[in-house]
Amino acid sequence: MAAPISLSLSSLASKSQQLVRNERRMFVASDDGAMMKQIQSSHAPDGRVVDVKPILQVIENVLHHIIPNIDHAMNGGTGHIDALDDRTNSSAVGGALDALAYIVHKICCEVSCKCSGGGDAHATTMGILNMLSSYSWDAKVVLTLAAFAVNFGEFWLLVQLCTSNSLAKSVALLKQLPDLLEHSPTLKPHFDALHKLINAMIDVTKCIVEFTELPSEFISIDVPPLSTAMAHIPTATYWIIWSTFITSTSEAWELSSLAHKVSSIHEHLQSLLRLCYQRIDEKKLMEAFKDFKRTIETPQMDNLKILLKIFRKEETCYLMNPEKTEVLIDVLRRKHVLLLISDLDSSHEEIRVLEALYKGERVSSELNYEILWLPIVDRSTWNDGFEQKFLSLKSIMSWYTVKHPFAIEPAVIKYIMEVWGFFKKPIAVTLDPQGKVLCPNALNMMWIWGNSAFPFSSEKEESFWKAEAWTLELLVHRLEPNLPTWMSQQKVVCFYGGVQMEWIESFTTATKGVAKALDIGLEMVYVGKNNAKERVKKITGLIKEKQLSHAWEDDNVWFFWNRLESMMYWKTQHGKTIENDVIKQEVITMLAYDGSENGWAVFFTGSDEMVRANGEKVISSMKSFDEWEKLAKQMGFIPALRKHLDGITDDHHCTSLILPGNGGGIPERVQCAECGRPMEMYFMYRCCVE
Repeated sequence: MAAPISLSLSSLASKSQQLVRNERRMFVASDDGAMMKQIQSSHAPDGRVVDVKPILQVIENVLHHIIPNIDHAMNGGTGHIDALDDRTNSSAVGGALDALAYIVHKICCEVSCKCSGGGDAHATTMGILNMLSSYSWDAKVVLTLAAFAVNFGEFWLLVQLCTSNSLAKSVALLKQLPDLLEHSPTLKPHFDALHKLINAMIDVTKCIVEFTELPSEFISIDVPPLSTAMAHIPTATYWIIWSTFITSTSEAWELSSLAHKVSSIHEHLQSLLRLCYQRIDEKKLMEAFKDFKRTIETPQMDNLKILLKIFRKEETCYLMNPEKTEVLIDVLRRKHVLLLISDLDSSHEEIRVLEALYKGERVSSELNYEILWLPIVDRSTWNDGFEQKFLSLKSIMSWYTVKHPFAIEPAVIKYIMEVWGFFKKPIAVTLDPQGKVLCPNALNMMWIWGNSAFPFSSEKEESFWKAEAWTLELLVHRLEPNLPTWMSQQKVVCFYGGVQMEWIESFTTATKGVAKALDIGLEMVYVGKNNAKERVKKITGLIKEKQLSHAWEDDNVWFFWNRLESMMYWKTQHGKTIENDVIKQEVITMLAYDGSENGWAVFFTGSDEMVRANGEKVISSMKSFDEWEKLAKQMGFIPALRKHLDGITDDHHCTSLILPGNGGGIPERVQCAECGRPMEMYFMYRCCVE
């Protein structure tokens, strides 16, 4: 019944010394090829199934009760500790052990007998393996650990009862337990090491059981990493069985060494288990990806099935509505839905501009669409900072949002990135009431034409572009509210940008002087610079303070440059080149102007008469107005300025076109806006905190 740990101290030392040499040799030999063959030869499973989980639960309960009591006894405590939560299902355990009681008792006797008689650890281990030859590896290790728990549990039950129960005290005397209690300080290192070993034995056992529970439909036992793990399990089983015997006869240093070895086995199996779960997750992800792809490409009665599949199955499909209350996803059923997909770096300007569209003309029945925000985040780096960022963005959005980014199905994120091409730069995927994808990114057309592009289909976008030309309306859209009045008054309208205040003052002063000399109406509007928010804000304040011209606020500046980028991306994605597309040529020229630190300007009269130039050329022309004044009075301001600019030779210039690498559709070939030569492509990494 009781393991030989209850022998006297002198007996313990004597038994240990007899076994040390043999056990050291076996410690190394058990992992070589010959020993592996011996272990494998003992394995002849007959297909019987053992429900090991409830048995393992009892084993853990026994051993986890013992460990605190060991510490309690070694520290001189009296009585016993019994405050641990016991959630063992007695009926389940009883059923599992009905047919196994005999074999567990047999192992108990084998271990007790061999320990008392000073048996060889390897021979005993192989004897138990042969006794359990018809069982699976997980059953072998659990049944042996159950026998160990019985022996060890009975022993420590006597330890905790002998001070208060006369029967237990008498039995303890017969087992020489007083010797043990008297020398408890001396034995503390022994039991500390034993504590570590028991925990390691439990960990390895649980790991072995976990391997047997892996879903076969997602991972094959014949392919790594599971095949690798299965090849190591026999050795792990051997060492767990060895440990149940050696704990009774070993010294502290041996127990520590063994605990280290068993812990190393656990670490190795755990690493393989992680690889198995990674392989399973990958397979599940691919299956879910194919399922979502199949669903979204199959005609549906409505959009609800697709919307539901966006979210994890274990998540109840609640959303936050514009009023910030929870609603079921069913509220979006049979509606036009824009899936707004972004990371957590969306600018407030972008949100405000989209909100203006969403809350504006959308109120008419023909524009009945909803927006649902799907934030894409890296779960592995998620922390409180990202949580606050998410909550902050969600709080300023006036449309439907997810309750939490983790609610989104990982396979859908994979589809979003691989099929819809999301990478940092926000996109809006259009779903019609039946769930059909009308456009993989409607944001470009929304920025360019607003709600007039509803229902935001690729066909609608294509038809708009076929009817479009490079005009003042396309460039500015509705960003300048005074534009219709200026055009009706036949004024010259100048839009200019840059971040050099000295150039701005010189240019606006000189241009106003030219307009006064020609007696023409002139309006000038500062449109800032892309991705230079703080500098533009400072310059805008100075322009207004000195009354140099009109100047747009943050949202309009962002919108102006974002619209130009959207035009460029669409043209590039649809194979347009600057040789065959005037709009793309003009857009890239404007973006190239912005890539320089110098200023630039574009002049319009009416809708389509225009001229543009970089800052150096245009300010030079204004300052040398006397050279083309006569021509301007004959031809008009814009034709004369164009002719004068054409006559300026520019042998030395450096033009840059900076495009965000996360927007997609980067053109492979770009011509210089100044000389028409092909521009060289470089990679630039930039961090601009403003």
